[in-house]
Amino acid sequence: MGKTLFEKIWDAHIVVEKENSPSLIYIDRHLVHEVTSPQAFDGLRMNNRSVRRPDLTIATMDHNVPTNNRTLPILDQTSAVQIQTLEKNCKDFGIKLFDIHSSNQGIVHVIGPQLGITLPGSTIVCGDSHTSTHGAFGALAFGIGTSEVEHVLASQTLWLEKPMPFEIRVEGKRKNPYAVTAKDIILSIIKHIGTSGGNGTVIEYRGQGISDLSMEQRMTICNMSIEAGARAGLIASDEKTFEYLRGREYTPKNYESLVSLWRENLKTDHDAKFAKSFTLHIDDIAPQVSWGTNPGMTCDVTESVPFPEDYSKGDPNQKKGAEKALEYMALTPGTPITEIKIDRVFIGSCTNARLEDLIEASKVVKGKKLSPHVSAMVVPGSQMVKKQAEELGLDKIFTDANFEWRDSGCSMCLGMNPDILSPGERCASTSNRNFEGRQGTGGRTHLVSPVMAAAAAIAGHFVDVREMDLN
Repeated sequence: MGKTLFEKIWDAHIVVEKENSPSLIYIDRHLVHEVTSPQAFDGLRMNNRSVRRPDLTIATMDHNVPTNNRTLPILDQTSAVQIQTLEKNCKDFGIKLFDIHSSNQGIVHVIGPQLGITLPGSTIVCGDSHTSTHGAFGALAFGIGTSEVEHVLASQTLWLEKPMPFEIRVEGKRKNPYAVTAKDIILSIIKHIGTSGGNGTVIEYRGQGISDLSMEQRMTICNMSIEAGARAGLIASDEKTFEYLRGREYTPKNYESLVSLWRENLKTDHDAKFAKSFTLHIDDIAPQVSWGTNPGMTCDVTESVPFPEDYSKGDPNQKKGAEKALEYMALTPGTPITEIKIDRVFIGSCTNARLEDLIEASKVVKGKKLSPHVSAMVVPGSQMVKKQAEELGLDKIFTDANFEWRDSGCSMCLGMNPDILSPGERCASTSNRNFEGRQGTGGRTHLVSPVMAAAAAIAGHFVDVREMDLN
């Protein structure tokens, strides 16, 4: 019997395999940031251990960094200490660090691919759940906890339970690729299979609806695999993958010979078996807007806020969850999505802060003005993305429309920095999570694509971007 892409990568990285027990897996790349690493480095010091492969370990600052006024001292003491601690740890253990002043600084899941650190067929870990982003390159990438960060630092290996392979096929060709984006595809998938639909699995995304996507769009898909409960997400590498990585700063010198191997071996065999499968037809997808407090609580922009009994389909726990979510979000069932007014807009995060995301959002904004009652910020995913965007004049398009143009960082995605919502504020966000308090205590988050966020910023409420005049 043939093997899936996941099984091929897994088998190639087994160090120790035990029946009915976790396997010891070799890790090719370890990405580190300031939030989940301090205790891990302390553990190394306590046990008089060094970092096994500092050359395979890359660090950056992203979660706590300010996205404006970087010449000023960081006022939040927790953030300042974590950033200073990462600097010291990287210096002490010989790890490459892209610090707050580096031209390569940015969100860890943005800089990995753009620097050529992320490679097909590799295993990649980071103390951050959205490490699944790197699966867009045919890499097995997943988030780990702080104790696991220490284990990888010390041994370059990790004990892991083997997940099951899960096939998700997206069939068909988008009629309106500008308005129906990768974000809409993944939100629609999570809406259908639920936030636990991928539990215990590694999802491989397949079909024309996936292969048609650019690499930046594929990263959006894999980024939110974790929101479906999966351990990781995968997309087989192809010519788009190889071209994207060619000539990057950290791309290996023997790249072309590697491409020949990847082209031949990194794909699911025709007779491979998946543990489960789900198919979504792309013609069924419209621009998506989340209405609740998890990414599965999402509907088409043309629909209305659902009634709990309709959403739950007879499941009392789902009904209770929907009632609680609607209370937190201050939404009334039956309200058209397009009548929901917003206060804030956030275009950024490891889900949607790449150059292509900003280009598409700028097309909506160009020549228009921000709604008077809305404040909006654009936070590039890396300083490299920021520089590229400015070279294209995107910063001027946004600032002319009264958007804030920021430095790179995680920013308002998770409220671990000054960019947070005030209690009761409602935000159209291109991030990946809409849990209670995710963007600030009492803040209300609606997950959307960059073009939908930009459209809402101009209108002051959610609109179907397909109906906007972009001329």
